[in-house]
Amino acid sequence: MRRVNPGLIVLRATGALALVLLLWNPVTTTALPPDTQPIVLLDASLSMTSRWRAALDTTRALVAGGGALVWRFGDRVTAFDSVPPADGASHLAPALEAAAARGGQVVVVTDGAVDDVAAIPLDLLRQPRVVVLARAPFFDAFVASVDGARRVTSSDTVRLRVSYGTAGKRDPKGHGGGSGKRTATLVVSDASRRLLAQTVSLPDSGTVSASLTLPASRFPLPGWHALDVRLEGVGDAEPRDDGRRFVIEVSPQPAAVIFASPPDWETRFLARTLGDVARVPVKTFVETEPGRWHDGATLAPAAVADLRRAAQGARLVVIAGDPDRARANVPASVALLAWPTTRGQPGDWYVERPPPSPLAAGLAGVAWDSLPPALAVGETPRDSGVVTVLTARLARRGAPRAVATLQQRDGRRRATVAAAGLWRWAFRGGASEEAYRALVAALADWLLGSEGGRKERAVPTSLETPNGVPLAWRWTGGGDARPLAIELQGDSDVRRDTLRFDAAGRAELRLPPGAYRYALGPPPSRERGLVAVEEYSDEWRPAAPVLAAQAGAPAGRVVRIGMRDRWWLFAIAIAAFAAEWAWRRRQGLP
Repeated sequence: MRRVNPGLIVLRATGALALVLLLWNPVTTTALPPDTQPIVLLDASLSMTSRWRAALDTTRALVAGGGALVWRFGDRVTAFDSVPPADGASHLAPALEAAAARGGQVVVVTDGAVDDVAAIPLDLLRQPRVVVLARAPFFDAFVASVDGARRVTSSDTVRLRVSYGTAGKRDPKGHGGGSGKRTATLVVSDASRRLLAQTVSLPDSGTVSASLTLPASRFPLPGWHALDVRLEGVGDAEPRDDGRRFVIEVSPQPAAVIFASPPDWETRFLARTLGDVARVPVKTFVETEPGRWHDGATLAPAAVADLRRAAQGARLVVIAGDPDRARANVPASVALLAWPTTRGQPGDWYVERPPPSPLAAGLAGVAWDSLPPALAVGETPRDSGVVTVLTARLARRGAPRAVATLQQRDGRRRATVAAAGLWRWAFRGGASEEAYRALVAALADWLLGSEGGRKERAVPTSLETPNGVPLAWRWTGGGDARPLAIELQGDSDVRRDTLRFDAAGRAELRLPPGAYRYALGPPPSRERGLVAVEEYSDEWRPAAPVLAAQAGAPAGRVVRIGMRDRWWLFAIAIAAFAAEWAWRRRQGLP
């Protein structure tokens, strides 16, 4: 019987003990050294503008003679400088977590209106010293949001839903920035042209909504316009949040027309998604009764001549519901998408991974197994030139059936989607909604003549952004995202920059307030559009402090450190087991 070397036993015991300590992870406490550099976190959000000089004086007094480090925080964490605050949000959590990980005393200088206090752990929130420089109360009227159709034709009516409200205590005598007026005027302007004015009642507090309508013919030229929706005659103390911007595109004719007979949820989601992903104006006509067609937006009666005129000027026509009810109104030369939803075999039809087709690249990356099933599947064309884009199986069993096909004949492109209930993809949100958008975008791109993928390499995620918040862009081109040159024409100058996308295909660009006409990529194939950075910010509105002043923990506090936070314990375990293995190999032991 071979005797085991005591050294191997020691190595094995050492490695095992280190491994047990790492698995158990006991926590020890240690005191921070008294000379750890303190950190001052200075709130640099726009709400600090009126208190900025006092904030700088307070910060200088805190760092005098102490060698403290100063960080600015808002919607991001940056190094200190004394320029006025410019961030459109007050996010304290990232700065506080970074400062706590560094160690030392932490001092927060803020007005108390912090956005993410509820997301900060209580033990972390109790540690810093907090100095609150609260704003004086004031009365404020503001425009909270503007919603409406982004793309209209020159014969449409622009309908805007405006949310506005008041905050703060009103001074009935008009002192202190709060007039006693209970009414104001909502004004819609395009540049310096006044398009609409409507008198509205101001609430005592909170927000209410109003509907504004104006004919699109009031816009002198087609194209992109940045509307200014503003409250006038308020007399409040903060005029910078009295207006919002709304970017709209006016086209001479609709690029896409939808005939829905009868209208249902499928056509409703399709109309909204098609205008969004294809970035074209969409006109919808609905047949509520046999032979009775109406405008989908206003429900005004529409004659057969109106339907044919709209279809003649369109590049894409969609016939949905019962396609045969509207097929006679479709000219032979236009691209056609048929989406029948009134007939087909009912059941749970699960869409499968797409086969090779002209749309395969646009549908890549969709998690098909996680999508809700279609409710019914009908018949698709069976000609020899038909290309199958998507298939589905009933209850995931049996032979697959084509649910989306493409066909090109005599220069005319046709697509058919014979599945009802796909709107539930969009209704579910998240990855399912992105799958629905990808399908509609791929179909629209092919029908409109963009076989190689989307025409636009990048699009803004929102056409307007509040003051102090960056404009976000999303990569929509084929392949991996790559840097993209951008040229922005402002009111008085031209700015050239580069969009640099992260791994998720997102890029950000920070701009001062104004309207900017942009051009992406090198000429001549450049994508163009209009974006706006608003003067408005939630930071301008009155907000009660949610962060109270506190003394914080002393600088010489103790901190808890787990055994897994000690790197040398990992090194001991690895070295012990490696040495034991090498020793055993030298002695010929197993």
